[in-house]
Amino acid sequence: MYNSLWFDNLNKPIFQPPEWIFMPIWIILYSMIFASLILYTIKITKKSKLAGYILFTVHMIFNLLWSPVFFILHKIEIALFIIFIVDITAVLFIKKFLSVSKIAGMILIPYLFWILFATYLNFKIYILN
Repeated sequence: MYNSLWFDNLNKPIFQPPEWIFMPIWIILYSMIFASLILYTIKITKKSKLAGYILFTVHMIFNLLWSPVFFILHKIEIALFIIFIVDITAVLFIKKFLSVSKIAGMILIPYLFWILFATYLNFKIYILN
């Protein structure tokens, strides 16, 4: 279970947003990810979409793995490794999505910026603790 006391007691970077902001941002971002996946799927093209689906799936597995590793297991360094994989796979699957549907790829840009910011936060928490 999520231990907010553990998180509250961590040293955090100066740019750490308030906790209440994360849920609305993630709701918006996951909606955009879902919309992007739909646009990628329905786009009629002669290009194979399999690589995009594989990259997307790998990305989402690591994306979903990060929270329990960080918040439940309290493994900041492993979470940092995971979020680096999230970043790399995000760039790769966004590139694939862009090659099939410009809109599908472009609506993922805010998500990419957010996870890069999350990587910064994870890195700083690792360094500060």
